[in-house]
Amino acid sequence: MQAQTPTTARRAEITRKTNETQIRVAINLDGTGQQKLNTGVPFLDHMLDQIARHGLFDLDIHAQGDLHIDAHHTVEDVGITLGQAFALALKDKTGIRRYGHAYVPLDEALSRVVLDCSGRPGLEFHVDFKRAMIGSFDVDLTHEFFQGFVNHAGVSLHIDNLRGDNAHHQCETVFKAFGRALRMAVELDPRSAGMIPSTKGSL
Repeated sequence: MQAQTPTTARRAEITRKTNETQIRVAINLDGTGQQKLNTGVPFLDHMLDQIARHGLFDLDIHAQGDLHIDAHHTVEDVGITLGQAFALALKDKTGIRRYGHAYVPLDEALSRVVLDCSGRPGLEFHVDFKRAMIGSFDVDLTHEFFQGFVNHAGVSLHIDNLRGDNAHHQCETVFKAFGRALRMAVELDPRSAGMIPSTKGSL
């Protein structure tokens, strides 16, 4: 079951309910990085905070999931719901830059994210985490989060961790770079006001 509520400007709210999770995501693409995050997975909240602050998106995300089993369903479904809200808020993509990229370092770690708000979902994820767990967080869930996002946001996303010895640093640079690349891609380009950034005339 899913409810969609478009709002004014580039904002959206999505509520997604399944037998495994109940998730609500509100997003403002033209925000200031304010966030209210409560997914029940503390490390995921920390990473979502990076997206909000570095993307300058206002995010309000609340999730209840079957964490007594593990965090898989919650992390994946938050990615799905965030992707749905992002697509709804972006509307027909008139006037956006469409493409975004960012390199972000954190001490020894360096990650690159390049993306295209193309309407076509695709994920290239190349991160060789140096350990399997960051605290209680399974690093495999990072891929699941981004796969859920691109499938429902219609974004082509390339993620490369170029170097890193600390798994927390690796993951954090990925999320920070994602936030910054997404911010670049959705910015309104004054030179293409009223135009769809595609030779097809639609995205």
